[in-house]
Amino acid sequence: MNSTHEDFEPVWAAGFMSGTSLDAVDAALILTDGVRVLDFGAVAERKYTPEERAVLQDGTQAAREWNWKGSEPATAFADMEAVITATHLDAWRMLLEDWDGPAPVIAGVHGQTVLHRRPTPDSKGATRQLLDGARLQAELGLTLAFDFRTADVAAGGQGAPLAPAYHGALLERMQGEAAAVLNLGGVANITGRAADGTLSAFDTGPANGPIDEWVEGHGRGTHDDGGRFASAGHVHEGLLAQLCEHPWFGEEPPKSLDRYDFNANMARGLSFEDGAATLTAFSSRAVAMGLALLPEPPSVLVVCGGGRHNPAMMARLREEVPARVITAEDAGWRGDSIEAEAFAFLAVRTKRDLPISWPETTGAPAPMTGGRLIGV
Repeated sequence: MNSTHEDFEPVWAAGFMSGTSLDAVDAALILTDGVRVLDFGAVAERKYTPEERAVLQDGTQAAREWNWKGSEPATAFADMEAVITATHLDAWRMLLEDWDGPAPVIAGVHGQTVLHRRPTPDSKGATRQLLDGARLQAELGLTLAFDFRTADVAAGGQGAPLAPAYHGALLERMQGEAAAVLNLGGVANITGRAADGTLSAFDTGPANGPIDEWVEGHGRGTHDDGGRFASAGHVHEGLLAQLCEHPWFGEEPPKSLDRYDFNANMARGLSFEDGAATLTAFSSRAVAMGLALLPEPPSVLVVCGGGRHNPAMMARLREEVPARVITAEDAGWRGDSIEAEAFAFLAVRTKRDLPISWPETTGAPAPMTGGRLIGV
């Protein structure tokens, strides 16, 4: 799916990602020509304060109540954009503090997804990310690529996942072996690379999102730290089997989810620990069912995203998945920075008018360029 790298001069690019877990802004530098990844630079993580996170949660809730009906919740979105933009600038400053190499010339920023509606046979999808791109570009002082999903959705694609282009570049290092990358964020998505290099990708189901929501809803923190709550509980096998009968799992890929398509209410009625255990088992089982839909079964699954820090999740994955399960670090990657790196990579592809999504990854009708560029 990648183009050749002839005549493309590699550049240092910065990438930023703020996921639906609402925990932090991740930033990273890579040296890339938009096809290959040649070197890795500094990384940074700017955690959200409780006050900032509350603003982001309020904005997300306002988006869910709006749901593309009537006028946008302007005040809630403006407040959220102010937090997103300011914290991205903090992450940028932190990134440069740890970097004495060449200055980056372009940045790719995902923004904050507040609502995502996948297409159906009867209607097009829709997606909404919040970011004050003009202000951020002016403060960064370099070319900015953002709004990566809108063009794909407008063409009839899912608009997600977008990281497969970058996952494919990383998996090139595992030549000759069918492999897959699993990202465990709020939602789980996989990128499969067949032995011949062909990529396919889609969301498999929930990941950390419902578990985080369950823990926070019970006043026990923001996530299942160390998997201790799930480890203390018992999986409700009957409920797990029922959840796995959801029509979503019968749909053929490519397919995508909103963070709240599967939520903590799935475990309602269970004890706190049993709910955490059951939601963790469900996320893992969904991954296994997703892997079965890949054109070629992977021999190795590389796990990235915050979920790889959850021992209960990783243990369950190793039980469910018929492949060797390793972490991003086991593969020599920077597991906490892969999504930020991906948007640096996509920024360079956008600058060079290379596709960032394909029929096999988002269901778009053709290979799609995407992303808006300002400050060129």
